[in-house]
Amino acid sequence: MATSMIKRNLPVFRENLSAAFGNSSLVVKTVAIAAVLGYFLSFIPLAVRFLTVTPGYVLPPNFWVWTYLTHPFVELHLWDVLSDILVVILCGKLLEPLWGALDMLIFFALVETGVAIAATFTYLAMYFATKNEEYLFATHIHGLAGYIAGFSVAVKQVMPDHVLLTSPFGKLRNTHIPLLLVLTVVTLRLIGLIDGPYHIMFMWGILISWTYLRFFQNHSNGNRGDMAENFSFASFFPRQIQPVIAIISNTTFHVLVKLKVCKKPQRRYDVSSPTTITITLPGTDPQDAERRKCNSRS
Repeated sequence: MATSMIKRNLPVFRENLSAAFGNSSLVVKTVAIAAVLGYFLSFIPLAVRFLTVTPGYVLPPNFWVWTYLTHPFVELHLWDVLSDILVVILCGKLLEPLWGALDMLIFFALVETGVAIAATFTYLAMYFATKNEEYLFATHIHGLAGYIAGFSVAVKQVMPDHVLLTSPFGKLRNTHIPLLLVLTVVTLRLIGLIDGPYHIMFMWGILISWTYLRFFQNHSNGNRGDMAENFSFASFFPRQIQPVIAIISNTTFHVLVKLKVCKKPQRRYDVSSPTTITITLPGTDPQDAERRKCNSRS
């Protein structure tokens, strides 16, 4: 029954996906086409070796650093390619009108490169702990797992209170999606339904994308980041444990400020009249606040 339903809805899904792709920007089309080409190249073992990030080969004397640029576009399974293209198209529809094509491309490049580097060091640490050379030479870091994670974080940022599903157990909102996806990916990895470094890339994608959006993304008002309370690191977790997470994350942040990795938020006071004081936090844009209000009403 499920198979017949999928076969019946597949043409509709394909038609909608084709229409969405046709209306997408050049950035979206380029990434989608590159993902399709990468999938076909994955049938060539030598191509997989030279296009994906292998931790042992990015180190001297091999130094295959170009793989940090090519690895996002290589997928080994068709369903991964379809999910990648779907997310890229959704990103173009939801985020590109707010950010612009250039900012979306910067987000893509930073998240994917950062995830690949972080995953490389993760496997290096695993090798030093176990002396298992498979972590160095049998591991291939590839695909858009990190970017899919980053997309869920970006959607949480711009539409945190948007309700996706109402059930007897409560309302599922965009703000719940990143943690829910992490739990799903880890569970699928534990039971063997996904393989390779997907789960590691996904978790790094959550952390790296949040760090960029929280502290470094440029906004139209000249500020950086997003210091809104509903985008704090603790906000990713259930309310019951948010106070504990807040203590840990705030302590970590203060240490990073001391090390000059992050900058302490500065408040701006605009005393334009005797009765009006406007306070603006870096990374908060009045347009963003208004957009969030509108999304919370919808």
